[in-house]
Amino acid sequence: MRLLIASSSTGGHIYPALAIAEEVKRREPDAELLFVTASWEIGRDIVRTSGHRQVFLDVSGFDRRNPFNNIKALRDFVRASREARALLQDFEPDVVLGTGGHIAGPVIREAKRAGIRAMIQEQNVIPGMANRLAERYADKVFVGFSETAGNFKNQGKVIVSGNPVRAAFAEAAAAREETRSKYGVAEGAFCVLFFGGSQGAAAINEMAKYTVGKLSGGSGEETGAAYHFIVITGRENEQKGQFSRLLEEAGNTLLVMEYSDAIWELYAAADVIISRAGALTVSEIGQSGRASILIPSPNVTNNHQYYNAKILADAGAAILMEEEKINSEKLAAEIERLASDPDKVLKMGSAALGSARPDAAKVIVDEILGK
Repeated sequence: MRLLIASSSTGGHIYPALAIAEEVKRREPDAELLFVTASWEIGRDIVRTSGHRQVFLDVSGFDRRNPFNNIKALRDFVRASREARALLQDFEPDVVLGTGGHIAGPVIREAKRAGIRAMIQEQNVIPGMANRLAERYADKVFVGFSETAGNFKNQGKVIVSGNPVRAAFAEAAAAREETRSKYGVAEGAFCVLFFGGSQGAAAINEMAKYTVGKLSGGSGEETGAAYHFIVITGRENEQKGQFSRLLEEAGNTLLVMEYSDAIWELYAAADVIISRAGALTVSEIGQSGRASILIPSPNVTNNHQYYNAKILADAGAAILMEEEKINSEKLAAEIERLASDPDKVLKMGSAALGSARPDAAKVIVDEILGK
């Protein structure tokens, strides 16, 4: 079995691909896998760390606001198509899978032209442009949510698989107490994780600074809660140093890091997760069975993070707070309300787990292997 996976170099596209690769290798240890990604640092490093073979193919995105910028994008697409054709001839895959982003388009297109089985996987409720365009070349279209299916033209191709999440999330959740101890979370402490994605989110970092300053040290008089905070600032944010004063004041009840290679452990340790609402983040929160406050990014195409967040909010698993309608004070107050109502937090976590699709990778790999 030879599988080529084409993915944009963001965690939201690469991590589902890694979960699929994990399932393929579990079932067929001798399978040969090749990742085709952009050379951007984040995605490049994620795949390299996983140990999979990787090649790079850089493609520019189309600019819908300024069509004049698309001359370069068209040139890149032609060049990328030529390079993709050469890759396919060299690797000779049995199946090509695209997990979204600009790179997947030319690779899926050339695979179809070469008579190779081609499939795409869409994580978001509202599909991205790359996968909308790639649908015509794909034999199968896997979607993360049932609400996504109607956004594709050929319903006969669509399979509602769920978003593939790595097994480590469920494993860490099952060992929650050990994980909390590993990160120094005291027994009975209410642990809050702030996470703006692999690149970080300045707005969430700012809210984290306010909240930690207000609540650290168990200063929440109304709840009597002892708080523990974990803040992931993101690799693209230079904000870790801005927490230095809070680190001195909060001591060992505050952990600040730019990035984590074991985010599943931090999800498991948390009582509530404050995060953006990327599709994979939403799916990982579900698999971890954690309560969450989701603050969708207002800077994404078609406001798709709002619709991702709404999946968990409608299930009673998350509180949806739109960035333009909240501030740090409102968020801190919401956290205090949750800390004072452990039954609600437990119910939200159960609802999140109920929304999960733990067999997503299996469903997709069944199709890849022709089972």
